[in-house]
Amino acid sequence: MTPEELIISLRKKLHSYNNSYYNKDVSLISDFEFDMLLKQLEELEKNYPQFYDENSPTVRVGGKITKKFQSFNHNYPMYSLANTYSKDEIKEWIKRIEKKCGHMINDFNCELKFDGASINLYYEKGKLKRALTRGDGIKGDDVTSNIKTIKNIPLILNGKYPEKFEIRGEVILPIDSFNTLNKERKDKGLPLFRNPRNTASGSLKLQDSKEVASRKLKCFFIQLLEKIQVYIIQSY
Repeated sequence: MTPEELIISLRKKLHSYNNSYYNKDVSLISDFEFDMLLKQLEELEKNYPQFYDENSPTVRVGGKITKKFQSFNHNYPMYSLANTYSKDEIKEWIKRIEKKCGHMINDFNCELKFDGASINLYYEKGKLKRALTRGDGIKGDDVTSNIKTIKNIPLILNGKYPEKFEIRGEVILPIDSFNTLNKERKDKGLPLFRNPRNTASGSLKLQDSKEVASRKLKCFFIQLLEKIQVYIIQSY
């Protein structure tokens, strides 16, 4: 097997193991075996830089330093949620919607809101190309390097998917990870983080992606933006 073939084989295996562990809760190999394969891939990529791949499993460990985050326009605006504190406000909101629609609305779909940082992911040909924060809703910051360290976000897709599409979600810091992080900071005599939401949001703008990787963030996908038929999107 040539170095290029070995690199490609290792990447495919590690993507598959990672997806199985973080998205299916099934461990196909031990942590030690995974780490050894990852270490082998890192060494090969170091020795053969001509086979660089921006979505290699090795980007998950971080290491890239971003001094300044570039901003890009969203293809579709990212709106924020409005607060309400009474039934009357909800009734007024329904009336405004019905007026715009021109008919009564009898059914609504409600869902839980994860309190984290909104993110917009762009995929092309099955590969993650860019990740933007919500920003001002019209333009967001490019935090792709940091997003790639979040292990349940697929870098490469498998199955059927649109040629180009974007999907939105919420980056959160689970309570257990938040408590562990604060315990470590307390032991080091560092100021404690106030809450998981602010910590998750602030983590996306850290300059060192390796520090982001250590935060153990997760992402919950909410909305697929694309005029599509029915696609089965899987990651590997």
